[in-house]
Formats: sequence, C-alpha cells, structure tokens
Amino acid sequence: MNKKLNDFLNYIKGKRVALLGFGISNSSIVDFLLGADAEVTVRDKKENIAGRDGYEARGVRFITGEEYLSGMDEDIIFRSPGIRADTPEIAEAIARGAVLTGETEAFCSLFAGRIYAVTGSDGKTTTTTIIHKILTEEYRDADRKIYLGGNIGFPLLSKIGEMSENDIAVLELSSFQLSTMKFAPHAAVVTNITPNHLNWHRDMAEYIECKKNIFRGMTGGRLVVNDGNDITRDFVNPAGETVRFSSKGKPRGKSVYLDGREIFFCDGENRERIMSLDDIKLRGMHNVENYMAAIAALHGEVKTESILAVSRSFGGVKHRIELICEHGGVKYYNSSIDTSPTRSIAALVSFDEKLIVICGGYDKHIPIEPLIPVLSERAKAVFATGQTGRELAEKLVAYGGAEKPAYISYTESFDDAVRSALAYAAAGDTVILSPAAASFDAFANFEERGERFRATVKEYIEREK
Repeated sequence: MNKKLNDFLNYIKGKRVALLGFGISNSSIVDFLLGADAEVTVRDKKENIAGRDGYEARGVRFITGEEYLSGMDEDIIFRSPGIRADTPEIAEAIARGAVLTGETEAFCSLFAGRIYAVTGSDGKTTTTTIIHKILTEEYRDADRKIYLGGNIGFPLLSKIGEMSENDIAVLELSSFQLSTMKFAPHAAVVTNITPNHLNWHRDMAEYIECKKNIFRGMTGGRLVVNDGNDITRDFVNPAGETVRFSSKGKPRGKSVYLDGREIFFCDGENRERIMSLDDIKLRGMHNVENYMAAIAALHGEVKTESILAVSRSFGGVKHRIELICEHGGVKYYNSSIDTSPTRSIAALVSFDEKLIVICGGYDKHIPIEPLIPVLSERAKAVFATGQTGRELAEKLVAYGGAEKPAYISYTESFDDAVRSALAYAAAGDTVILSPAAASFDAFANFEERGERFRATVKEYIEREK
C-alpha cells in the first residue's frame, strides 16, 4: 500500500464522513469508507434511494429531503460534482473545520501512479477514451494497468487499494469536479473552451477559472492546449512544457498540427509525420482534433504503431455520432452526448448529406444563435423539443439565410418529436439525434436519452417490417 493511502486510512478511521448526493461517485465509495472504519452519513435531496435498507443495516445514516444539508456536523464532506462548494451550509461546515473533498479529488491526491487528465467543453470524452486506448495498446504486454475514470469509466477511489505506482489513470474531468481540485497531473489536456454550464456557473469567467484548475497545480509534465481556440491558446504550463495542437495551421513552439491530410508533431524545429487522416476511422474534423490532442499528450511516451492501431479500429464512444442501424435506406445516428450548440455543430458538419435533426432539451443558458445558420444549411428537416426547442424552432423560422430546412416543427414531448422525425424520413435520408442541450428536462442524463432514442428507433423499425 502506498504511504499516502496508508496515512489517509489512518486519518479517516473513526471520522464522521458526509456523502452529499448519492449518485454514482458517492455510492461507489461506501464500502471503501466503511472498510476504513469511518462513520458514514448520506445526505441527499431525494427521499427514495435504491438499496437504502441494506446500507442502513450496515450502519450508514441517511438524511434526505429538502433539509438534507441542515445540521451538517461531519468531519469530512464528499461533495457530488453537481453541488456547488459555496452552498451556504457547506461554507458553514468548512468554517467549523470540516474538510471538503470529492471522490475524484480524493483519488488524485492518493494515487501513486501517473495521471493523464482531460477537460474541455467539447471532445473530452472521446479524447480521454483515445488516450486510454492508446496507452492500453502500448502497455498490453507490460505489468501495468491503465485505468479510465473521472467523469467516465467507473469511480476509481473504490479500487485504489488494488493500484500500484506503476499503474496509469486517465481521467475526464468536468468543470464541476475541477472547481475545488488542486492536483499535479503528469499530463493535462484542455480540448477547447466554449460557453457551457452557465446555468451552474455564475458566469463565463468562473467557468474558465474552473477549467484552469486542471493545470494550475502542475509541478512539471506536459500541458496540451488547443491553439485554434481563442480562450485556451495562451494557457501555459506553470512548471513544465506546453504543447499546442491545431487543425488550422502550425502553432508556435512544440505542436501537433495538420498539413494537408497529414498530422505532424514538431519539437519546435524538426517535424515528424505521425499519421494521415485516412488512418482515422472516426468521422469529422472535431475527431481529427481529438486525435491531435491525444498525440500531443502522449508523444515520446508511446510508439506511433500504438496510435495507429487505435485510430484505425476505434469506432467512437457510445452516444457520439453513433450509427444505430440502417433500415429501408435510412441511417439512424445517436449523438445524445451533444449537450451544447458547439457539439451539435461539430456533429452536423461531419456529414456531407443534409440531415433530419432532432434537437432541443434542458436549458443550460448557452446562446443557441451559433447553431442556427448551421442547422439552416445542413438540415433537411428539424424536429425540436424540450425547454430549448421552442426558441430554437422560432429562431430557425425567422433566420434570413439563403437555405432553410424544408420542414421545422416543435413538439414538447421528446418521444413525439422522435416518432415524427422517423415517420418523415424516406429512403436515402439520415436521421440524427443531436440535441445541442442537456437532458435534465426529461431524463436523468444524456445516456438515458440516447437509449430512449435507440429503443424508439428499433420499435419503429419493427412495426415497419
């Protein structure tokens, strides 16, 4: 056992620990905490919690309902990422001496191996997955485990006792998680920053500052930033090297860039060809940039053959421009992970043909105006739904561009919007769910929304047979 973990287990023994929110991350560490002889209290706004009786039988206390944060007197607080750290009850507990942390934050402070951390407004899930797959390919015959966690994979703190200093963790980190984190990853990647989660953050400035926490604590290593993004272009590693990537020209200094259809790494003077765009199975320039970010993070640590083995075989993450099926000459794509206008724009421009688009959802207070001209040009028909759908449909109808979708509609119900889009499609068409919004107005998360779309498509096809 590594010394940091051993010291933590000794420290937490007998301490009162609060789990604020009982979602995936916090529910995963109950066994870890109970095994360390901590006194665990779950605080959650929801009254009905799956498995509650079993947890209570093991000594876990539950405080639920609207007043779940009242009287917080625990020694250590594990915050679910979606709960702001400056909530008054949390601030009062910290003032009394409580220690605030989170599952991923605690893992980063205790893990003895190398951490590759990825954040960004768009592309972070795919980039994190690519880095994980390349490292797995590189070390497949070595005595080294490559873990995937943070915002994807599984919560890693629950498995930290099984890990060694020889292992590697690849983490996707959201602005919610990063808002209170201070750590020093081996490599940090910022794919891009565009307006997002402005319903949670006070403003764009706070959102950017949270993202910067991914590299603020670095003591060396490598920071990778997108030179084509106005916000990230000037980010600099405070204690190590900075590598920039761009699909729009060669950045200054160390960089990964696109020249024609070839991707190169440049050490500042000499360049090395890494791959061709033809080596990338995924569609879209945004995925080219995802590979460029991964190459920038891993260059010098993995062989080019490992990169190519992944790029030629990896078909993409679930819910991201995912081809569900083709039936009757119609292709059906699930891109439920498109939770912002910029993500939907990237998805739409990766197709050559005009699309039947299902969009709209939970309002994160992100301007939708940049999406309107792209939808107008790229969509054959638009079926809008959810909180943002009405405004989107109205702006699309009012847009004065030369091209417009042949059909635009708004339906409050997600299911009705999907069924209408499926009925509209004919042989030769492509239907895509690309919401440009979060899912919380109708679903627990974007995964549930994507699975509902998949099920509805399959039900529709079965009826048509």
